Amino acid sequence: MTERQKDRPWLMRTYAGHSTAEASNELYRRNLAKGQTGLSVAFDLPTQTGYDSDHILARGEVGRVGVPIAHLGDMRRLFQDIPLEQMNTSMTINATAMWLLALYQVVAEEQGADVTKLQGTTQNDIVKEYLSRGTHVFPPVPSLRLTTDMIAYTVSHLPKWNPINICSYHLQEAGATPVQEIAYAMSTAIAVLDAVRDSGQVPQERMGDVVGRISFFVNAGVRFVEEMCKMRAFGRIWDQVTRERYGIQDPKHRRFRYGVQVNSLGLTEAQPENNIQRIVLEMLAVTLSKDARARAVQLPAWNEALGLPRPWDQQWSLRMQQVLAYESDLLEYADIFEGSKVIEAKVGELVEESLAEMERIEEMGGAMAAVESGYLKSQLVASHAERRARIESGQEKIVGVNVFETTEPNPLTADLDTAIQTVDPAVEARVVASLQHWRDTRYQPPFNHPRPCKALEKLKEAAKGTANLMEATLECARAGVTTGEWAGALREVFGEFRAPTGVSSAPVAVAAEEGSAMADVRRKVNLTAADLGVGKLRFLVGKPGLDGHSNGAEQIAVRARDAGFEVVYQGIRLTPEQIVDAAIAEDVHAVGLSILSGSHAQLVPDVLDRLRVAGATDIPVIAGGIIPNGDAEQLRAAGVAAVFTPKDFDITGIIGRIVDEIRKANKLDPLEVPA
Repeated sequence: MTERQKDRPWLMRTYAGHSTAEASNELYRRNLAKGQTGLSVAFDLPTQTGYDSDHILARGEVGRVGVPIAHLGDMRRLFQDIPLEQMNTSMTINATAMWLLALYQVVAEEQGADVTKLQGTTQNDIVKEYLSRGTHVFPPVPSLRLTTDMIAYTVSHLPKWNPINICSYHLQEAGATPVQEIAYAMSTAIAVLDAVRDSGQVPQERMGDVVGRISFFVNAGVRFVEEMCKMRAFGRIWDQVTRERYGIQDPKHRRFRYGVQVNSLGLTEAQPENNIQRIVLEMLAVTLSKDARARAVQLPAWNEALGLPRPWDQQWSLRMQQVLAYESDLLEYADIFEGSKVIEAKVGELVEESLAEMERIEEMGGAMAAVESGYLKSQLVASHAERRARIESGQEKIVGVNVFETTEPNPLTADLDTAIQTVDPAVEARVVASLQHWRDTRYQPPFNHPRPCKALEKLKEAAKGTANLMEATLECARAGVTTGEWAGALREVFGEFRAPTGVSSAPVAVAAEEGSAMADVRRKVNLTAADLGVGKLRFLVGKPGLDGHSNGAEQIAVRARDAGFEVVYQGIRLTPEQIVDAAIAEDVHAVGLSILSGSHAQLVPDVLDRLRVAGATDIPVIAGGIIPNGDAEQLRAAGVAAVFTPKDFDITGIIGRIVDEIRKANKLDPLEVPA
């Protein structure tokens, strides 16, 4: 039997970074030693949203969901003893992508690297930030300019770098169907390529180089046949768009290059051991088919719905990839789905529906116009609401959640507090002190950085004109400027953007038919409003801090609206002070706080304290998010009326509980209405 030529495995990454640059550096070096073949850097929320660690909005967020990088010194420490010329580094960074790439390039130069050999990716997809992840800073037009300038710069100076990673991953997390995921990602890519072409910074004959460096970052859910067909459809549409719209002749340039993080949305807090098989099935969707195989894969850990995974949990996910690549025979065969009528029919259907949706977006003026009008956001909120309704009705079955719920005691979570990694609260104080020390000493030996004010003035001048912003940004990096100073200078010129929430325009997902749970909750809402002598119960849904994952908050807001509440929802990124001011001004009957970043321990008690000071102790506060057991107990002890986590999937039931808490807070008798 002849020996078959084996394919090379895909890049294996683990999305990692937390606490401090030093701690993350140690983690990266450990992961590389275990056989990981690329780095994937997670930045904390202040870094992603252009704030320094000591900004008021950064409280409780420093080092939580990633590593804080405030200046060149932090970037040096992050990659100490890691030769950047030999690395393939993915950076999940969007609004501040230009700044982080500049810091990365300067550190590589200091290491003596040839920057033309630097390989990696900056995510740099701002559209999905407006729609799902919420780390946007500037309005759409200047944001697109930052992206365009970066692409033009890298094509000339960092030819192996992927300057943008069109990211449909978070669209699926926000509720996107496969058709919406394809159509919105492709429409974003078209907006970016049009902007680069029209900027005049890249001659037409080099547009192939631009297209060849654009990569995608997609999601793979547990419906793995459909997900694999989605990847084939993505590749087919990309080939068509780049050939027909941009005249790209070289098939290599037209290749659909993508990396994957498989779905975290479907990971459950209930029976979390089931997440292992979910992750494996999702990985198969993007590896089984040779013609639609991912170039890089990173897998979540089994315990992500419980809190921050530990290094051991991440290792388990890495080993899944290694077993598939090195123990199975997967890489020995050509595409095993070629010629399948079933697969071909499904791919054809996805292509047709996606092209129709892309056409609709084009008629609105493209992806940026569809963001500003709120169309894309309202479509996602509606899709997500429909999915939640299917789960709650039992139509969509989730093992361990709404079917097969009985379980043996779980040894993995016997001690819940040690089943996840926690970030030491003292880390924030250390990072802030280190930042202040940097600001005080950056002009002194051994660094002798020039004073940053000149570099920042040059950046503002460039932003007011039409020059490429990358050179001025590199100058800021070399001058020791901080993340907050760089973004602050651009905020002065560009302003800030508050994205549409999509809540008011979302259709009703759960009808209040007679005898249904929703009808019972509506009755409770109306009776309680009557008992309090008000027209409608008012409920404020707030997202304190920098956590932009607003899916849960939106679903609660939509369901409360449908249950008869008047809902006050102002979107993301609010201080506790702003939330309490709004609660008092709107005279609300309850406040719901949604936090997924781990900053609940600081921000929720702050809201409670401010309500007490304002004399509004009769307003119950409800908290929701990824909140470990021990933290939930502490929040209840501090005065939180109820805590909900991902295991509480029955949103209608949650709304009913909120009404109960409003009655209790106002000393009304409990209602004998089944909910």
